[in-house]
Amino acid sequence: MDDLDAELRTLSTTVDRPLATEPDVDPEPQVKQPLWRSLTRVDVAAMLSMVAMALFLTSPLWLNLDHELREDPQDQAFFEWMLAHGARVLTDGVSPFFSDRLNYPDGMNMMANTSVLAISLPLTPVTLLFGPHVAFNVFLTLALAVTGIAWYLVLSRKFVTSRTAAWVGAIFATFAPSMVSHAGGHPNIVSQFLVPVLIWRTLELRRPGRAVRNGAILAGVVVWQAFINLEVLFMTAVGVGLFCGVMAIQRRRDTAERATVLKGLGVTAAISLAALAYPLYVQFFGPQAYHGLSEFVRYFGADLGSFTAYARRSIAGDDATASRLAQNAAEENAFFGWGLVILFAGLVVWMRRSVAVLAAAGVAVFFAAMSLGPQIYLNGRPTGVAGLWAYLHSVPVLNSAVPTRWAMAIAPVIAIVLALGCQRAVELGRRQPAARGPLRLAICTAVAMALVPLFPTPLPSRPMDPVPSFITSDQWRGYVDDQHSLVALPLPNSSYPDPLRWAAYTKNDLRIARGYGLFPAQNPMNPSDRTGQFEGGWRPTSGLFASIKAGYPTPQLTDARREMTLADLRFWKAGVVVLTPQDRDIEMRRAMSEIIGFQPTWTGDVWMWDVRALVDDPSASITTASP
Repeated sequence: MDDLDAELRTLSTTVDRPLATEPDVDPEPQVKQPLWRSLTRVDVAAMLSMVAMALFLTSPLWLNLDHELREDPQDQAFFEWMLAHGARVLTDGVSPFFSDRLNYPDGMNMMANTSVLAISLPLTPVTLLFGPHVAFNVFLTLALAVTGIAWYLVLSRKFVTSRTAAWVGAIFATFAPSMVSHAGGHPNIVSQFLVPVLIWRTLELRRPGRAVRNGAILAGVVVWQAFINLEVLFMTAVGVGLFCGVMAIQRRRDTAERATVLKGLGVTAAISLAALAYPLYVQFFGPQAYHGLSEFVRYFGADLGSFTAYARRSIAGDDATASRLAQNAAEENAFFGWGLVILFAGLVVWMRRSVAVLAAAGVAVFFAAMSLGPQIYLNGRPTGVAGLWAYLHSVPVLNSAVPTRWAMAIAPVIAIVLALGCQRAVELGRRQPAARGPLRLAICTAVAMALVPLFPTPLPSRPMDPVPSFITSDQWRGYVDDQHSLVALPLPNSSYPDPLRWAAYTKNDLRIARGYGLFPAQNPMNPSDRTGQFEGGWRPTSGLFASIKAGYPTPQLTDARREMTLADLRFWKAGVVVLTPQDRDIEMRRAMSEIIGFQPTWTGDVWMWDVRALVDDPSASITTASP
């Protein structure tokens, strides 16, 4: 008998037994096939439904290939650049962990950012054939679809026997409001197809006699997830660790099982650390490494009122409520709605005889407490009560986490409990045929009332500015080479990420000054400050044009300002300065022309200043010219 899933089946087969009689393993597991075998038509239909839902959500991007995500376009441009970087790693053999093509000349620490190498490398053929914009659509769609399929397979093979129960859990784990929210710009976060595998393989460590094998398999999954998103890996590890800790206390007399688990964990730790030692060294100590996020980000907590509210991308939600309860549309992590909160609590009470269910509920409560941030808010107003995060947000590693995202980790816990609850209803119906109809009606009604209001709407999109023909026609190559970069006005940041898309279009052949991402602060008043910030180091010229773009009056352009701009251009090793038609372009064009002393030329739908003569000649100076 194939007993591969014997230990894992305990979760679904012991929910009706008293705590005192729960076995450590299920003596006769009801499911004997591996994840990928014995697929039935029901399984295929369930998996196709995940693909259909993923396509439904991302349909605005597929139906309009000249569109971008409306609510988080800066992160879409960032990940398009990352996809181009992954392709460049394979085609040109560049370093996967550092690049000077963004934020030139300081560069970007790819491990300290979300480089998604485990996605960008396999997607290289798509990126090269169809471009990074299409590759992003593929990335986002597959992230959702494969996550749903993975959850369904793990739940249906390792937790429950009912395919319907597995489908209910998988559909919620994949398309929960938090997942839909992050799908609006964070494909790395919704790429959670390894989360159910991590849970399964960790619980598999209990199996006697195969500690080395199981530890090595788990290590491979850990390393794979580390190159998708470390934040998701960390939260999964915390949740699984807490769950296993509770279960270990309940089964403290089983010393053989504990020894097996510890041996397997030792193998996992040894292999994972060996594989990740250098990448993690680069992340924390390499060039352009940062130490913790800025304080305002570490204070992003989930509003207590959001747990019973509905997200803006749910059919029962609205923009006004969600805007009041969340920092932005991409961080609606705790919007579960009253129906689901009541259902989850009811299922926990119903299955309270199971230590596993109670432990899972405890993990959910812990994640909720962590997500509230340093100060608890209720319906947009501070309560004056300090949250658990107040004592943790300065701890190393945790100081790089966003507290509200801990609420996102509640969704997988709810999904598992939903699947177990539906499974129990099926089992009770089998044992009590007379009650099967009413029981089925009750559970279907409860699940529908909880989940239907959460049904997602397609991701909103908007037309994106096209890549200038100055870039697509390769005219830029006449000015930018190994010794020069392109300076865009305004300098790229979270409000103007377009130059990242230009660089991605060139397969990152184009070097650009500054950029959007995570970089260490460059504070001349505090050189030791390495706090992470979401744009490259501030320079007087970047500050000037960001101010003009924001609508502020152009300040007096003095000789001192001209000298600072010349110093900045030399720091960036600028070959050309370009300005595309956009809001406030007249003011920016006039200011740049007055600063450097000559007018731009209109070339390939951009205004262009060739500044190589100023930058390359140390004795050159700026002369005043009329705008």
